[in-house]
Amino acid sequence: MAFPERFSNLPEYAFPRLRALLDHHQPGGDPIAMTIGEPRHPMPPFVGDILAAALDGFARYPANNGTPALLEAISGWLQRRYGVTLGEERLMALNGTREGLFNAAIALSPEMKNGQKPLILMPNPFYQVYAIGALTAGAEPVFVPATAATGHLPDFKALPAEVLERVTVAYICSPANPQGAVASRDYWADLLALAEKHDFRIFADECYAEIYRDAPPPGILDVAQEVGADPERVVSFHSLSKRSNLPGLRSGFVAGGPQAIKAIRQLRAYSGAPLSEPLQAVAAAVWDDEAHVLENRALYQRKYEIADEILGGLNAYAPPEAGFFLWLPIADGEAAALKLWRETGVRVLPGAYLSRDVAGENPGAGYIRVALVASEDETRRGLTLLRDCLYA
Repeated sequence: MAFPERFSNLPEYAFPRLRALLDHHQPGGDPIAMTIGEPRHPMPPFVGDILAAALDGFARYPANNGTPALLEAISGWLQRRYGVTLGEERLMALNGTREGLFNAAIALSPEMKNGQKPLILMPNPFYQVYAIGALTAGAEPVFVPATAATGHLPDFKALPAEVLERVTVAYICSPANPQGAVASRDYWADLLALAEKHDFRIFADECYAEIYRDAPPPGILDVAQEVGADPERVVSFHSLSKRSNLPGLRSGFVAGGPQAIKAIRQLRAYSGAPLSEPLQAVAAAVWDDEAHVLENRALYQRKYEIADEILGGLNAYAPPEAGFFLWLPIADGEAAALKLWRETGVRVLPGAYLSRDVAGENPGAGYIRVALVASEDETRRGLTLLRDCLYA
């Protein structure tokens, strides 16, 4: 039986690859998981009460676009955080932002651009749903290096004009996963100008926007408002997974121009799975509350300090600006992950598993990604073992 050819060259997903690499070896100590970006800080204390009060909502089909209460809470948060006021017609609740990042490409990338197969740009390394979204939409993914030489953000404007003229969508993640780099206001403004010049949309994955060291990362929505960009150029994605330690809630949202959101809503109405009403009630309460976000950020800021203390003496170490990953250079990321597991029990992710080979080079091959999601004590122990094993 035949299978679709457009998915035939997909590599194994990162975590099955990691299990195949490590799991037939015994750990060299008590295991410490520093691989997946699954927050392990406390979730907001009121979640259980809100959920219990809304249980009868499980007896109803949920609102496709988001309940009025949830959309109002999201709009209020955008106003407080970015100074941007968006009506309900420019918002849609998501069943996790991965759903939105995938479906938006299908809903918004046309089948042809200037008489040719469209291109969808993405950083390399990248969150892997970008590539599968592009392929499903019938576009060709273009992996643009996001390396130390480019400030760990993709330099889209360096692409040839003949490439840019075929682009329908550019994915960009800020703060970046895995490097923690933050797009400046100038970066966003330049990207918006490039999108206007070459007529493409920007899909801004801003799921890590509330985890940072010092200053809040600029967002594309406020920069777009500031420079007077066409609202239809911008599609922004946010999540409660990282901000509020609720990855299992599967709640996020997409914001964009009214025509873009209308198209995404229509696709969802046919094929999607909206968040149940009780979970939407929880999400509304969580977007409305900032106290738990401040506490969460303080915990990550403390772990930045621990990382700086333990790794700061290494030439290889570059402190992240934001997010909760370390992106550590090493000669061979896969060999380093295996050595670390076998000798210490610390489990990290080879950077090559988050990147693609382009012209025989993989920009993640010389890195490991380390998630700072565990407790302070476990983080300290894991980073100390990592330093002594790999960088002694």
